[in-house]
Amino acid sequence: MRDWQELVRCELAELDLESHERAEVIEELAAHLDDVYEHLRKEGLSEEESIQRSLSEVNDWQNLRRKIQIARRKENNMPDRVKQLWLPCILTFALFLGFDVFIHSFSFLIFGHPPRMVTHDGMPRLFPIASEYIPWLISLLIVGATGAFFSHRAGGTQRAMFSSALFPVVPFLFFFMVGVPLALNIRDQFARDYMLSSFLEGLVVIVLLPAAALLAGGLSAQFFLSRRLDPRSGEAHSAHT
Repeated sequence: MRDWQELVRCELAELDLESHERAEVIEELAAHLDDVYEHLRKEGLSEEESIQRSLSEVNDWQNLRRKIQIARRKENNMPDRVKQLWLPCILTFALFLGFDVFIHSFSFLIFGHPPRMVTHDGMPRLFPIASEYIPWLISLLIVGATGAFFSHRAGGTQRAMFSSALFPVVPFLFFFMVGVPLALNIRDQFARDYMLSSFLEGLVVIVLLPAAALLAGGLSAQFFLSRRLDPRSGEAHSAHT
């Protein structure tokens, strides 16, 4: 049987890529040619004819090298910081809002009315109802883990992973950092006390508790990824068994 990897390696020897990228391309293309060959053999074609038809999948090796190099360079043009931090941040923020909308809509379908604020002494409070808030907090474990995973997959450091996981609460934290000083400047004592209390409740509900859930998800992803990549964990498991 033909050694497809050796064939592809010889044909793509002049491929201007990093060694690990070249090896990845060779492995993928060799696997494709081998799949074509096996399919043709199962259809009853002879070995020689199967090899020739498989090779016909690539009409021009030089043109193929050029196309691979162009495609890989386009992929590598994206800065590492974008792949490791900003794209995972955007993803986590979208999931953060998406789960909120989904759970809110689901709750509306179940209860038939929009969420109601809890009141105390006739004054509305910021605490949402538990039927929506608790499931949303639980969903943030998935959001934080997703951001950390994609940052890690792009080669991000632990700092980038946790930054990606926690990013959804950053805009809200900025709002409260600006809003609280503004509330303290209100002259009316009653309005001042009321707004300060509301802002503190909002800080806990919208920033601190979600941040804790996102961080827990990011830590979980980091833990499982480190376990999977640490060869000693597998060796320790084998030793016990």
